[in-house]
Amino acid sequence: MTANNDSGDSTEHPDGFRAGFVCVVGRPNAGKSTLTNALVGQKVAITSKRPQTTRRAVRGIVNRPGGQLVLVDTPGLHRPRTLLGERLNELVRGTLAEVDVVVFCLPADQKVGPGDRFIAQQLQDNRTPVVAVATKADAVKQERLVEHLLEITALGEWADVVPVSAKSNFQLEVLVDVMLSHVPEGPRMYPEGELTDEPDNIMVAELIREAALEGVREELPHSLAVVVEEIVERPEPRRDGRRMLDVRADVYVERDSQKAIIIGAGGSRLRDIGTRSRRGIEALLGASVYLDLHVRIAKEWQRDPKQLRRLGF
Repeated sequence: MTANNDSGDSTEHPDGFRAGFVCVVGRPNAGKSTLTNALVGQKVAITSKRPQTTRRAVRGIVNRPGGQLVLVDTPGLHRPRTLLGERLNELVRGTLAEVDVVVFCLPADQKVGPGDRFIAQQLQDNRTPVVAVATKADAVKQERLVEHLLEITALGEWADVVPVSAKSNFQLEVLVDVMLSHVPEGPRMYPEGELTDEPDNIMVAELIREAALEGVREELPHSLAVVVEEIVERPEPRRDGRRMLDVRADVYVERDSQKAIIIGAGGSRLRDIGTRSRRGIEALLGASVYLDLHVRIAKEWQRDPKQLRRLGF
Protein backbone atom coordinates (compact mmCIF):
# COMPACT_ATOMS: atom_id res chain seq x y z
CA MET A 1 0.00 0.00 0.00
CA THR A 2 1.56 3.24 -1.13
CA ALA A 3 0.80 6.93 -0.96
CA ASN A 4 1.50 9.81 -3.29
CA ASN A 5 3.59 12.22 -1.26
CA ASP A 6 3.28 15.76 -2.60
CA SER A 7 4.08 17.51 0.68
CA GLY A 8 7.76 18.03 -0.11
CA ASP A 9 8.93 16.66 3.25
CA SER A 10 9.33 12.99 2.33
CA THR A 11 12.75 12.73 3.97
CA GLU A 12 12.40 15.18 6.84
CA HIS A 13 10.11 14.87 9.84
CA PRO A 14 10.17 15.92 13.50
CA ASP A 15 11.82 13.56 15.97
CA GLY A 16 9.31 10.97 17.13
CA PHE A 17 6.84 11.69 14.31
CA ARG A 18 4.96 8.52 13.34
CA ALA A 19 3.03 7.63 10.19
CA GLY A 20 1.35 4.48 8.96
CA PHE A 21 -1.64 2.65 7.55
CA VAL A 22 -4.48 1.35 9.74
CA CYS A 23 -7.05 -1.17 8.51
CA VAL A 24 -10.49 -0.86 10.18
CA VAL A 25 -12.29 -4.23 10.17
CA GLY A 26 -15.35 -5.79 11.74
CA ARG A 27 -18.52 -7.55 10.79
CA PRO A 28 -21.15 -5.59 8.85
CA ASN A 29 -22.74 -2.77 10.89
CA ALA A 30 -20.03 -2.73 13.56
CA GLY A 31 -19.61 1.05 13.31
CA LYS A 32 -16.47 1.05 11.14
CA SER A 33 -17.47 3.89 8.81
CA THR A 34 -18.89 6.05 11.60
CA LEU A 35 -15.65 5.61 13.57
CA THR A 36 -13.53 6.41 10.49
CA ASN A 37 -15.48 9.62 9.82
CA ALA A 38 -15.23 10.70 13.46
CA LEU A 39 -11.46 10.15 13.59
CA VAL A 40 -10.88 12.01 10.31
CA GLY A 41 -13.21 14.82 11.37
CA GLN A 42 -15.10 14.80 8.07
CA LYS A 43 -17.30 12.40 6.17
CA VAL A 44 -15.15 10.17 3.95
CA ALA A 45 -17.14 6.92 4.23
CA ILE A 46 -20.90 6.50 3.83
CA THR A 47 -22.93 5.16 6.73
CA SER A 48 -26.20 3.25 6.90
CA LYS A 49 -28.01 0.86 9.20
CA ARG A 50 -27.98 -1.61 6.32
CA PRO A 51 -25.25 -4.28 6.41
CA GLN A 52 -22.46 -4.23 3.81
CA THR A 53 -22.85 -0.50 3.16
CA THR A 54 -19.09 -0.12 2.58
CA ARG A 55 -17.93 -1.84 -0.61
CA ARG A 56 -14.54 -0.23 -1.16
CA ALA A 57 -11.42 0.28 0.90
CA VAL A 58 -12.01 3.96 1.67
CA ARG A 59 -8.97 5.87 2.91
CA GLY A 60 -9.35 8.65 5.45
CA ILE A 61 -6.38 10.63 6.76
CA VAL A 62 -5.95 11.55 10.44
CA ASN A 63 -3.47 14.37 11.05
CA ARG A 64 -2.06 15.08 14.50
CA PRO A 65 1.01 17.09 15.63
CA GLY A 66 2.85 13.87 16.46
CA GLY A 67 1.86 11.73 13.51
CA GLN A 68 -0.37 10.82 10.58
CA LEU A 69 -2.66 7.80 10.26
CA VAL A 70 -4.16 6.63 6.98
CA LEU A 71 -7.34 4.76 7.94
CA VAL A 72 -8.59 2.15 5.48
CA ASP A 73 -12.29 1.53 6.15
CA THR A 74 -13.10 -1.87 4.67
CA PRO A 75 -16.26 -3.81 3.82
CA GLY A 76 -17.39 -6.06 6.65
CA LEU A 77 -15.78 -9.51 6.65
CA HIS A 78 -18.51 -12.13 6.30
CA ARG A 79 -19.29 -15.57 4.91
CA PRO A 80 -19.98 -14.67 1.27
CA ARG A 81 -23.05 -15.80 -0.68
CA THR A 82 -22.22 -14.13 -4.01
CA LEU A 83 -19.20 -13.39 -6.18
CA LEU A 84 -19.43 -9.79 -4.99
CA GLY A 85 -19.21 -11.02 -1.38
CA GLU A 86 -16.14 -13.11 -2.21
CA ARG A 87 -14.45 -10.13 -3.84
CA LEU A 88 -15.22 -7.87 -0.88
CA ASN A 89 -13.62 -10.42 1.46
CA GLU A 90 -10.57 -10.64 -0.83
CA LEU A 91 -10.32 -6.86 -0.69
CA VAL A 92 -10.27 -6.91 3.12
CA ARG A 93 -7.69 -9.71 3.32
CA GLY A 94 -5.47 -7.95 0.78
CA THR A 95 -5.64 -4.77 2.85
CA LEU A 96 -4.81 -6.64 6.08
CA ALA A 97 -1.55 -7.82 4.56
CA GLU A 98 -0.36 -4.28 3.76
CA VAL A 99 -1.07 -2.19 6.88
CA ASP A 100 0.87 -1.40 10.07
CA VAL A 101 -1.97 -1.96 12.54
CA VAL A 102 -5.50 -3.39 12.46
CA VAL A 103 -8.47 -1.93 14.34
CA PHE A 104 -11.11 -4.62 15.02
CA CYS A 105 -14.52 -3.07 15.77
CA LEU A 106 -16.99 -4.90 18.03
CA PRO A 107 -20.18 -2.94 18.89
CA ALA A 108 -20.95 -2.75 22.61
CA ASP A 109 -24.70 -2.80 22.04
CA GLN A 110 -24.50 -6.32 20.62
CA LYS A 111 -23.10 -9.49 22.13
CA VAL A 112 -19.99 -11.04 20.61
CA GLY A 113 -21.35 -13.44 18.01
CA PRO A 114 -20.33 -15.92 15.32
CA GLY A 115 -19.41 -13.11 12.90
CA ASP A 116 -17.00 -11.60 15.42
CA ARG A 117 -15.47 -15.00 16.17
CA PHE A 118 -15.06 -15.64 12.42
CA ILE A 119 -13.09 -12.38 12.03
CA ALA A 120 -11.08 -12.98 15.22
CA GLN A 121 -9.99 -16.33 13.82
CA GLN A 122 -8.91 -14.67 10.55
CA LEU A 123 -6.86 -12.12 12.51
CA GLN A 124 -5.04 -14.66 14.69
CA ASP A 125 -2.87 -15.74 11.75
CA ASN A 126 -1.98 -12.13 10.98
CA ARG A 127 1.32 -10.82 12.38
CA THR A 128 0.12 -7.22 12.31
CA PRO A 129 -0.79 -5.75 15.75
CA VAL A 130 -4.56 -5.75 16.35
CA VAL A 131 -6.31 -3.15 18.50
CA ALA A 132 -9.75 -4.41 19.56
CA VAL A 133 -12.20 -1.51 19.80
CA ALA A 134 -15.54 -1.63 21.62
CA THR A 135 -17.57 0.77 19.46
CA LYS A 136 -20.86 2.42 20.52
CA ALA A 137 -19.72 2.48 24.16
CA ASP A 138 -22.21 5.27 24.91
CA ALA A 139 -25.15 3.05 23.88
CA VAL A 140 -24.91 0.73 26.91
CA LYS A 141 -24.69 0.97 30.70
CA GLN A 142 -21.32 0.68 32.44
CA GLU A 143 -21.98 -2.89 33.61
CA ARG A 144 -22.72 -4.06 30.07
CA LEU A 145 -19.63 -2.28 28.73
CA VAL A 146 -17.40 -4.05 31.27
CA GLU A 147 -19.01 -7.37 30.33
CA HIS A 148 -18.41 -6.63 26.64
CA LEU A 149 -14.75 -5.76 27.23
CA LEU A 150 -14.27 -9.08 29.03
CA GLU A 151 -15.89 -10.90 26.07
CA ILE A 152 -13.50 -9.12 23.69
CA THR A 153 -10.45 -9.95 25.82
CA ALA A 154 -11.42 -13.63 25.83
CA LEU A 155 -11.81 -13.63 22.04
CA GLY A 156 -8.09 -13.45 21.17
CA GLU A 157 -4.65 -11.96 21.74
CA TRP A 158 -4.94 -8.20 21.19
CA ALA A 159 -2.26 -5.53 21.33
CA ASP A 160 -4.77 -3.22 23.09
CA VAL A 161 -8.48 -3.08 23.94
CA VAL A 162 -10.13 0.37 23.80
CA PRO A 163 -13.81 1.33 24.34
CA VAL A 164 -14.91 4.33 22.24
CA SER A 165 -17.95 6.25 21.06
CA ALA A 166 -17.81 8.03 17.72
CA LYS A 167 -21.12 9.73 18.52
CA SER A 168 -19.95 11.38 21.75
CA ASN A 169 -16.20 11.48 20.91
CA PHE A 170 -15.54 9.27 23.95
CA GLN A 171 -11.87 8.17 23.99
CA LEU A 172 -11.28 8.89 20.30
CA GLU A 173 -8.02 10.69 21.07
CA VAL A 174 -6.97 7.78 23.29
CA LEU A 175 -7.53 5.47 20.32
CA VAL A 176 -5.49 7.78 18.05
CA ASP A 177 -2.60 7.69 20.53
CA VAL A 178 -2.81 3.88 20.75
CA MET A 179 -2.80 3.52 16.96
CA LEU A 180 0.15 5.91 16.61
CA SER A 181 2.10 3.84 19.14
CA HIS A 182 1.88 0.85 16.76
CA VAL A 183 2.99 2.57 13.54
CA PRO A 184 6.65 3.27 12.65
CA GLU A 185 8.48 6.57 12.90
CA GLY A 186 8.64 8.35 9.57
CA PRO A 187 7.42 11.29 7.48
CA ARG A 188 3.79 12.03 6.71
CA MET A 189 2.50 10.30 3.59
CA TYR A 190 0.01 12.96 2.53
CA PRO A 191 0.00 16.77 2.79
CA GLU A 192 -1.25 17.89 6.19
CA GLY A 193 -4.60 19.31 5.02
CA GLU A 194 -5.61 16.26 2.98
CA LEU A 195 -8.39 14.10 4.45
CA THR A 196 -8.86 11.40 1.80
CA ASP A 197 -7.32 10.19 -1.46
CA GLU A 198 -10.59 8.89 -2.87
CA PRO A 199 -11.33 10.21 -6.41
CA ASP A 200 -14.28 12.63 -6.65
CA ASN A 201 -16.32 10.32 -8.90
CA ILE A 202 -16.10 7.48 -6.35
CA MET A 203 -17.06 9.78 -3.46
CA VAL A 204 -20.00 11.18 -5.44
CA ALA A 205 -21.20 7.66 -6.34
CA GLU A 206 -21.05 6.64 -2.69
CA LEU A 207 -23.05 9.68 -1.57
CA ILE A 208 -25.76 8.81 -4.09
CA ARG A 209 -25.81 5.18 -2.93
CA GLU A 210 -26.06 6.29 0.70
CA ALA A 211 -29.15 8.39 -0.13
CA ALA A 212 -30.65 5.50 -2.12
CA LEU A 213 -30.19 3.09 0.81
CA GLU A 214 -32.42 5.11 3.15
CA GLY A 215 -35.74 3.41 3.82
CA VAL A 216 -35.49 0.65 1.23
CA ARG A 217 -36.46 -2.97 1.69
CA GLU A 218 -34.10 -5.52 3.19
CA GLU A 219 -33.21 -7.28 -0.08
CA LEU A 220 -32.51 -4.14 -2.09
CA PRO A 221 -29.27 -2.71 -0.54
CA HIS A 222 -27.09 -5.55 -1.84
CA SER A 223 -28.47 -5.04 -5.36
CA LEU A 224 -27.69 -1.31 -5.49
CA ALA A 225 -24.66 0.03 -7.34
CA VAL A 226 -23.91 3.54 -8.58
CA VAL A 227 -21.58 4.61 -11.38
CA VAL A 228 -20.80 8.28 -12.06
CA GLU A 229 -20.51 8.63 -15.83
CA GLU A 230 -19.28 12.22 -15.91
CA ILE A 231 -18.65 15.38 -13.91
CA VAL A 232 -18.45 18.40 -16.22
CA GLU A 233 -18.01 22.04 -15.26
CA ARG A 234 -20.17 24.52 -17.17
CA PRO A 235 -18.23 27.26 -19.00
CA GLU A 236 -20.18 30.05 -17.29
CA PRO A 237 -20.51 30.30 -13.48
CA ARG A 238 -23.83 31.07 -11.80
CA ARG A 239 -24.95 34.66 -11.29
CA ASP A 240 -23.56 34.56 -7.75
CA GLY A 241 -20.14 33.58 -9.17
CA ARG A 242 -20.32 29.98 -7.94
CA ARG A 243 -19.05 27.18 -10.19
CA MET A 244 -21.74 24.96 -11.73
CA LEU A 245 -21.17 21.25 -12.34
CA ASP A 246 -23.25 18.77 -14.31
CA VAL A 247 -23.08 15.32 -12.70
CA ARG A 248 -24.53 12.34 -14.58
CA ALA A 249 -24.85 9.05 -12.71
CA ASP A 250 -26.51 5.66 -13.21
CA VAL A 251 -28.10 3.71 -10.35
CA TYR A 252 -28.03 -0.03 -11.07
CA VAL A 253 -30.41 -2.64 -9.69
CA GLU A 254 -30.96 -6.29 -10.62
CA ARG A 255 -34.72 -6.50 -11.34
CA ASP A 256 -37.64 -4.48 -12.74
CA SER A 257 -39.39 -4.55 -9.36
CA GLN A 258 -36.31 -2.99 -7.73
CA LYS A 259 -36.20 -0.28 -10.40
CA ALA A 260 -39.80 0.62 -9.56
CA ILE A 261 -38.92 0.90 -5.85
CA ILE A 262 -36.00 3.25 -6.51
CA ILE A 263 -37.98 5.47 -8.90
CA GLY A 264 -41.10 5.57 -6.71
CA ALA A 265 -44.57 6.81 -7.60
CA GLY A 266 -44.25 9.42 -10.32
CA GLY A 267 -40.48 9.54 -9.79
CA SER A 268 -40.89 10.84 -6.21
CA ARG A 269 -38.31 8.58 -4.61
CA LEU A 270 -35.64 9.22 -7.26
CA ARG A 271 -36.16 12.98 -6.83
CA ASP A 272 -35.73 12.55 -3.07
CA ILE A 273 -32.49 10.59 -3.61
CA GLY A 274 -31.24 13.41 -5.83
CA THR A 275 -32.17 16.14 -3.36
CA ARG A 276 -30.54 14.42 -0.37
CA SER A 277 -27.37 13.34 -2.16
CA ARG A 278 -26.91 16.72 -3.86
CA ARG A 279 -26.26 18.44 -0.53
CA GLY A 280 -23.33 16.18 0.23
CA ILE A 281 -22.02 16.34 -3.34
CA GLU A 282 -22.03 20.14 -3.36
CA ALA A 283 -20.22 20.22 -0.02
CA LEU A 284 -17.66 17.72 -1.36
CA LEU A 285 -17.01 19.46 -4.69
CA GLY A 286 -17.39 23.06 -3.48
CA ALA A 287 -19.74 23.97 -6.33
CA SER A 288 -23.41 24.02 -7.29
CA VAL A 289 -24.50 20.76 -8.88
CA TYR A 290 -27.12 19.73 -11.43
CA LEU A 291 -27.56 16.01 -10.78
CA ASP A 292 -28.90 13.81 -13.58
CA LEU A 293 -29.83 10.34 -12.24
CA HIS A 294 -30.94 7.33 -14.28
CA VAL A 295 -31.97 3.89 -12.95
CA ARG A 296 -30.80 0.91 -15.00
CA ILE A 297 -31.12 -2.86 -14.70
CA ALA A 298 -28.07 -5.15 -14.67
CA LYS A 299 -29.51 -8.60 -14.05
CA GLU A 300 -27.72 -10.69 -11.41
CA TRP A 301 -24.71 -8.32 -11.48
CA GLN A 302 -23.52 -9.54 -8.07
CA ARG A 303 -22.82 -12.97 -9.58
CA ASP A 304 -21.58 -11.92 -13.03
CA PRO A 305 -17.79 -11.35 -13.35
CA LYS A 306 -18.16 -9.13 -16.44
CA GLN A 307 -20.79 -6.90 -14.85
CA LEU A 308 -18.83 -6.73 -11.58
CA ARG A 309 -15.85 -5.39 -13.52
CA ARG A 310 -18.02 -2.87 -15.37
CA LEU A 311 -19.42 -1.62 -12.07
CA GLY A 312 -15.94 -1.26 -10.59
CA PHE A 313 -15.59 -4.40 -8.42
